[in-house]
Amino acid sequence: MKHCIACGKILPEKSLFNLKNAPASAQDIPDVDEVKDDQGITLQLHQCSGCGLVQFDYEPVAYYRDVIRAGGGSSTMRELRTSQYRHLIETYHLEGKTFLEAGCGRGEFLKFLQEFPVEIYGMEHKADLVAAAQADGLRVWREFPEREDQKFGHSGEASMLPERGWSVPEKPFDVFLSFNFLEHQPRPDVMLKAIWNNLAEDGMGLVTVPSLEYILEKESYYELIRDHIAYYTFDTLRALLNHCGFEVLEEEMINRDTLSMVVRKTAMPEDGKMEQDDLAGLERAASGVQTTSKCMEAETGAQKEHAEKTAKAQREDAADAGIIAPLTDGYAVVTGEIRALTERLNREGRRLAMWGASHQGFTLASTSALGESLAYIIDSAPFKQGRFAPASHVPIVAPDHYFEEPVDAVLIVAPGYTDEIAGIIRTKFGAGVEVMTLRTNRIEQL
Repeated sequence: MKHCIACGKILPEKSLFNLKNAPASAQDIPDVDEVKDDQGITLQLHQCSGCGLVQFDYEPVAYYRDVIRAGGGSSTMRELRTSQYRHLIETYHLEGKTFLEAGCGRGEFLKFLQEFPVEIYGMEHKADLVAAAQADGLRVWREFPEREDQKFGHSGEASMLPERGWSVPEKPFDVFLSFNFLEHQPRPDVMLKAIWNNLAEDGMGLVTVPSLEYILEKESYYELIRDHIAYYTFDTLRALLNHCGFEVLEEEMINRDTLSMVVRKTAMPEDGKMEQDDLAGLERAASGVQTTSKCMEAETGAQKEHAEKTAKAQREDAADAGIIAPLTDGYAVVTGEIRALTERLNREGRRLAMWGASHQGFTLASTSALGESLAYIIDSAPFKQGRFAPASHVPIVAPDHYFEEPVDAVLIVAPGYTDEIAGIIRTKFGAGVEVMTLRTNRIEQL
């Protein structure tokens, strides 16, 4: 039996939603030698009947302690993080305070914090990312919150500490930062309680995670990926933070698809029991999306028939179609949209590429007709280039590969960076290339 990662209750045996031939990982991208052994998996989504958290019942990926960011240094992300930092520091008068990012990667977001009058530190599990951050002059060491009683920077888990120049403070930190890291954790309570124990009294925090509300509202089934073991709503994230000794002062949706909460350290709950989540809120969100989807403009006859058959098959495989109906509906609509696109381009004798070796792109490529029709996937991250998309095995190339092997159309699948990438395509490839994006569950011309 699998237990809820947040409250410990046994998960229902029946799944809410099954996604076949999904990538087994978003970061273990196979190279030419590994691709022959790579294969897709069936992801099964469950909802805890105790706290309401929606989660996979799989073990986490091997690298769940590592923070690997491909778009962390983009202009879009710089603007977002800088705005968040400015609001946090000015609103709560945090000038001169010590900030710790728990899971900082190579320090991409710490660099944006350097323009503010605060003392900056970061901890990261992946050794080469720590080395890169230190080479950039950042105060980063190697460590991961394994235990609630761990003293950051001074425990047996800490390594790659500096020999000179700076040291990890003995006193607790004033502010912690956690950006899209909690959803990877098989024990989010342990991580948060470890942070709580390393935070000053009335210490502050800024936490972000991908939003399940967004996935349901937009019917974007392709946001599901094994790396994200949990899918939080405002309710379930708030309940978890409260359970781990944090009061939520502010909560908002940022960048369209991400939950953001500002928290303050309070007394740890005595009984350690998590409050019952408001499951009705999730039901309302699902029913609202269902109403919206029924009002969408009608598909062609073939697309509609495909969508209805696909949705029916998904629902027959799920335990409670009412709550997660937007995923089954979205799967049917999106795969129908992609089938229509690929069939049109095939009739016209035109070639298609996708821009975005993201988890969204990987899932779309392996669970729809897209993977069979793509010439290649374009991505600007050098560590992805020369490899193959998990499960679909589409080659990943640099943007300049276009000039060696031109395509006629590019589908952008990189949420948050669509406009930026569209501008690059028009500048580098010219106006003759058809540019599209998957916006929620519809393909749009740009």
